Amino acid sequence: MNPQQISIQNFTYELPNDRIAQHPLPIRDESKLLVYKNLEISESKFAEIDNLFEENDCFIFNETKVIQARLIFENTNGSKIEIFCLEPFEPKEIEQIFSSKNACKWICLIGNNKRWKDIELKKNKLFNNENIELNAERISQKKDSFVVEFKWNSELNFAETIQLFGIIPLPPYLRRDAEKEDESRYQTVYAKSKGSVAAPTAGLHFTESVFTKLKRKNISSEFVTLHVGAGTFMPVKSETMQGHDMHEEKISVHISLIEKLLSVIENKNKIVAVGTTSFRTIESIYWFGFKLFQQKNNWKNIDELNVEQWQPYEKNELGCSAFESLSTVLSWLKFKNKSILKGSTKIIIMPGYDIKIINALVTNFHQPKSTLLLLVAALCGENWRDIYDFALKNNFRFLSYGDSSVLFRN
Repeated sequence: MNPQQISIQNFTYELPNDRIAQHPLPIRDESKLLVYKNLEISESKFAEIDNLFEENDCFIFNETKVIQARLIFENTNGSKIEIFCLEPFEPKEIEQIFSSKNACKWICLIGNNKRWKDIELKKNKLFNNENIELNAERISQKKDSFVVEFKWNSELNFAETIQLFGIIPLPPYLRRDAEKEDESRYQTVYAKSKGSVAAPTAGLHFTESVFTKLKRKNISSEFVTLHVGAGTFMPVKSETMQGHDMHEEKISVHISLIEKLLSVIENKNKIVAVGTTSFRTIESIYWFGFKLFQQKNNWKNIDELNVEQWQPYEKNELGCSAFESLSTVLSWLKFKNKSILKGSTKIIIMPGYDIKIINALVTNFHQPKSTLLLLVAALCGENWRDIYDFALKNNFRFLSYGDSSVLFRN
């Protein structure tokens, strides 16, 4: 079947509310671990995940850090208006906008927008004996979002300002307000690069103890950056996948990761994606290389790399292996004298997708009718149903703060 004609109705299951974990476990790596390997399903403990892998296998982690992207203002009548920062508008680069002083613009969702009658919304906080004022003004409206300009009267940059005024943006299915524990527990222990509005939740289970066990077995840990957008929570509303628009995500990886992946592939070891974001990142890099492979004689004119939503499903006469693709990316980076590979992706991974690089996925249990569940089905085929039935029957906790699974490619 043409993947665009797939109906999301075929990727649903009954998820009782009491199976959605509302809080994390006291200790990160004490979560349960479902294991799907050699077409068999079993139960283990996350703290023992190292036992499932061999020397020289490679784990890929997304080191993005969640920003306190929810800003609650009150208008002059006392009505609450919520501004949810989605992605930079001006400056466009995430590093630049967080370094901004005094003003910047974001693409935002606005809750209770009809109540926003004032030109500007204002909010004050005392910081280091200084009264800091943050102002927000709607500049323009997009299809289902707004461009909002923020201004503030201090020497703080925007990263420090949003840290002061903002709230951690918990997923909507956590039916509660953010609490103090969420500031640390809705971040991975290795979070580094600010820019996400949602956590790469598969990584929430990892602890220093687990990393030590992996290192002891000579299993390497490599890092990518893909900033997770609010689109990760967007349900599929169209009858078929053709009508669903994937959100664009920015990718950043160091050249050393490409070299590492080539070494792992050459030695026939496993590449393990920790989370769907790492999965999408690594598979997108394959398609970066595929494009460069096709346009070998035009590299000087290629400065930006991107993957469109349906590009991987197009029939192409000129194919290339994972090793060839990554080798091409490496050559292009050296040709351009770059040490960091940057690009964007709208890739949708679903049944019908030919997985190019990833051998296994560490991931939590996802919502019915979600693109994340489609990705699991691309990896496990129809067995995704047996996996989720097993998890439900054996009291696994679901979604962001829930238990984990490790799924090996068929």
